Amino acid sequence: MTDKKLIDEFITSLRVEKGLSANTVDAYRRDLTKFLNLAGRLERSLMTIDRADLVNILEMLKRDEMSDASIARFLSTLRGIYKYLLREGLTKVDPTAYLEARKAWQTLPKFLTPGDIENLLAVADMNTDAGIRDRAMLEVLYATGLRVSELVGLKMKDLDLETGLLTCFGKGSKQRMVPLGKSAIIHIQKYFPARYRLAGEKSSERLFIEKGGRKMTRQKFWKLIKEYGAAAGIDYITPHMLRHSFATALLTNGADLRSVQMMLGHSDIGTTQIYTHVTDEHLKNKYKQFHPRS
Repeated sequence: MTDKKLIDEFITSLRVEKGLSANTVDAYRRDLTKFLNLAGRLERSLMTIDRADLVNILEMLKRDEMSDASIARFLSTLRGIYKYLLREGLTKVDPTAYLEARKAWQTLPKFLTPGDIENLLAVADMNTDAGIRDRAMLEVLYATGLRVSELVGLKMKDLDLETGLLTCFGKGSKQRMVPLGKSAIIHIQKYFPARYRLAGEKSSERLFIEKGGRKMTRQKFWKLIKEYGAAAGIDYITPHMLRHSFATALLTNGADLRSVQMMLGHSDIGTTQIYTHVTDEHLKNKYKQFHPRS
């Protein structure tokens, strides 16, 4: 069986058995296409590559200035396909088995300071319907730690403002409940009249919409947050940094790791644990900044 056929079958299993979103499946396919191209340079295939070859490929990615986070995802994709091949009896060898854990390829998540958050939230123009919507989206993102795909995918029925909870569907269509917080609820309520005007004669089940009832896309929200970040004087910002900021704020203020894991929708608590390193670094920096004998 060709590498392409093996990858197609693996991708189908992700879509059918795990119920992964189209965006996640596309990311897997991009990583595997890149892998085949790099393996081809070494005259290797899925079935002939070994650990030394994989280390070589990871070093190629590093030289090409791929970020540590992207390399970690790339390696995770390879682990996934070899796990699948082993399960299906298509190979007896997993060349990823003895590679170093993803921590070696991963940097600590970047997050915004409370001051940055306040500046960011203050930028949206509350005299326009789009500005009112954008402020509500930013408030919800910071209040809940949702992924961008989860945020733009929210439906009106997912909100329960009386209980202060929203329901979202994360990776693998897994459902979870997340608290909203007072500020987010206030700005959602302010957004409802603006939403009515944005929708016009069109109806939409989506919570966050553009003019004419069109759904807000991930790409459009990325563009908006970049613009708002620049206006707030933040040099570098991504929507995911608000998710990092949410987790960091909770842990810094005493939340337990298990609760944060549940709110973020992480299937593996090890993924959540990286934020404890962030808060440790934050505490050490504050110590160095303020202790007279640091």
